[in-house]
Amino acid sequence: MSQVFEGYERQYCELSANLSKKCTSANALDGEQKKQKLSEIKSGVEDAETLIKKMDLEARSLPPNVKSSLLVKLREYKSDLNNFKSEVKRITSGNLNATARDELLEAGMADTLTASADQRSRLMMSTDRLGRSTDRIKDSRRTMLETEELGVSILQDLHGQRQSLLRAHETLHGVDDNVGKSKKILTAMTRRMNRNKWTIGAIITVLVLAIIMILYFKLTR
Repeated sequence: MSQVFEGYERQYCELSANLSKKCTSANALDGEQKKQKLSEIKSGVEDAETLIKKMDLEARSLPPNVKSSLLVKLREYKSDLNNFKSEVKRITSGNLNATARDELLEAGMADTLTASADQRSRLMMSTDRLGRSTDRIKDSRRTMLETEELGVSILQDLHGQRQSLLRAHETLHGVDDNVGKSKKILTAMTRRMNRNKWTIGAIITVLVLAIIMILYFKLTR
């Protein structure tokens, strides 16, 4: 839940309890004292209405899953405020005689207090449900952050493996170049050895022929 909304909510609950006390005390007053108390009640009702508007704006700026729960609470607060407004009208009404007015005020206040108690009970239940929902959201967010950290770690590992593969590829490319050079050298050496073989064979042949010719000339004399 938004801390701003909670702050407004605490102020409203305190103001609501204070208005209930003032409405009760106003019934026992007469004359100027009653007028002064009514003025205080009306001022408190205006302050309460302002707080509800602020809570409404704050709730509508929050994510949908949180906003829906807060709007339910706001409807309860608005109903509570309407009860206070009705009570102020009953107190200020001059069309009823004192006895009838007192009876109506007592009945209205009893209904208001009963309704307020029921509403506060429902609000507490809603607050508990909202608290549990907030805890689940926090758990989901923590899981999401852990998953994100794991994903980042995997990406870093993959990046390191990619760098290793690139270095291995460069090493293999260097080995291929060295193998190619070695192959060229061996080919040149093979050709040179073949030429040497032919040269030696030719020399041996010439020597053999020379020896044969020498022996022939010696034997014919």
